[in-house]
Amino acid sequence: MSLGFSVYFGLDNSMEENIKLLIDAKKMGFSRIFTSLHVPEADYKILRDEVKEFFRIAKDYQMDIISDVSPNTFKFLNIENMNLKELKNLGVKTLRIDFGYSEEEIVKMSKNTYGIKLQLNASTVTEEFLIKLDRMGMNYDNVDALHNFYPREGTGISEECMVEKNFILSNRGIEVGAFIESNNRKRSPLKNGLPTLEEHRGKEVRNCANHLFALGNTSVFIGDSLPSYEELKNLSQLRQDAIELRIKLKVHDKIIEELLKQVYSSRIDEARDVIRAAESRLILDKNKVKPLNTVDKNIGDIVIDNVDYGRYMGELQIIKVNQKADIRTNVVASILQEDIHLLKYIKGGKKFYFSIVN
Repeated sequence: MSLGFSVYFGLDNSMEENIKLLIDAKKMGFSRIFTSLHVPEADYKILRDEVKEFFRIAKDYQMDIISDVSPNTFKFLNIENMNLKELKNLGVKTLRIDFGYSEEEIVKMSKNTYGIKLQLNASTVTEEFLIKLDRMGMNYDNVDALHNFYPREGTGISEECMVEKNFILSNRGIEVGAFIESNNRKRSPLKNGLPTLEEHRGKEVRNCANHLFALGNTSVFIGDSLPSYEELKNLSQLRQDAIELRIKLKVHDKIIEELLKQVYSSRIDEARDVIRAAESRLILDKNKVKPLNTVDKNIGDIVIDNVDYGRYMGELQIIKVNQKADIRTNVVASILQEDIHLLKYIKGGKKFYFSIVN
């Protein structure tokens, strides 16, 4: 799993701002950069001067540079069409196939010997298209996919569309990424944000990234021009292998709060009414959970069985169906309403953890 940001030359940012963004993001664990070399609104005189210099610096920082590529891209860079060796020399590690190439040419590029990966457009991929690539011997070991971003309000894809496309791609072992927007400096000319999912427009980066990882995406990119330092920091602190659930405490107890700091896995034998943490009783060790706040249990409540439940003491659950009070079970916290929808992604074996908010 990985984090990335975007750079658009000759548009909103100065070269100095782009380099500072690169340095800050690298320090925080970002490893990928998306760029497009055919943005119609860009100043191509500036773009041409900046691209090779920025690529050189990014290569020194060992970043994975992903570039939208079409025959026009090669022409702009004064490189022979499909000359992947020259792109490799520039520092480009991944080519996102945009337009202008046949299935035969895509398959040929997937078999390059220069270590360059291909990236498919996840938002527009179809089963029929992949079947054509199958028949031509596509090297899927050298391929991943990235969804589009959508500058115009109302045009971002739905979660249902993303799930469908990701399922098609994952069946071939292809990892998928997607975009979220920044709320700092939005990219010109519309400046309405560059998310993949329409429901993420105007939302905070950490919450949107958490949702994308919950949906099975393995890479998340900030689509807009200049994310803030705080946004980069928030993303870098997000676990990419587990779903974050923001909670408010209902009790204050040292043992319980320690249990709420752990990362858990949902039990493989999924219960109907609750999400059961597989590890909580083992983590408890020899500590005792005393009865506290043994009230009615509502959807989104986090409960921990107390000493009166015998060998179940320490069992941590997330409530999926409203239940009556039980003196053997403590209601210790509640998930924020904005995060309740994430519970449907916590299937058997899925990891999750809590973030306590005031």
